[in-house]
Amino acid sequence: MLSVKDLNVSYGAIHAIHDVSLDVNDGEIVSLIGANGAGKTTILHTITGLKKAQSGSVTYNDNDLLKTEPSKIITLGMAHVPEGRHIFPGMTVEENLEMGAYIRKDDLSSSMKEVYERFPRLKERRRQLAGTLSGGEQQMLAVGRALMSKPSILLMDEPSMGLSPLLVKEIFSIIKEVHKQGITVLLVEQNAKMALSISDRAYVLETGHISMSGAADELLNDEQVKKAYLGL
Repeated sequence: MLSVKDLNVSYGAIHAIHDVSLDVNDGEIVSLIGANGAGKTTILHTITGLKKAQSGSVTYNDNDLLKTEPSKIITLGMAHVPEGRHIFPGMTVEENLEMGAYIRKDDLSSSMKEVYERFPRLKERRRQLAGTLSGGEQQMLAVGRALMSKPSILLMDEPSMGLSPLLVKEIFSIIKEVHKQGITVLLVEQNAKMALSISDRAYVLETGHISMSGAADELLNDEQVKKAYLGL
């Protein structure tokens, strides 16, 4: 479904991403784990067209994303839940959800109902300004907004960041539910243990290059991964 090959990305003189290759197959949850500053967000931004690559390729269902404008990429069935949520604070919860569906011309009522069923707290606060929500509620809104575009694949950047342990469990439960409904997920996370526990496969990113990859359960039990990322 999504294929990244030999990707190189720079910020001026800084070579941030070095020959990164990764694949996400239809129906999988694939995690990209690594320390803060390893380049995980840069890879997502390059996939979604927010950052330009120096070389390599990114294809999604045979579409060349490196030659596709970001506004067009979302119409291909890809949605991005960004790090830091980036909800629209001066708009209501419902208006934020409607913004997630701006590419659609059909009736939004069934999708809105599904989001509210998945996130009852958002329904309770649908007339409330998004900027007044708690961090966990804002994360739910960011996920709900992405789902409003009816994506085939969901790219999630640090969804657990800044949340309490209880809310982290809730967010990961939501990711599993979304996946069960047929949406493929590429998950970027610093919380390696939680990410690996729900993933099919995973890649470990270290200072801009892939150092390890494999089945998520194998990486979860790998001594090197345990020592570096799981605090064991």
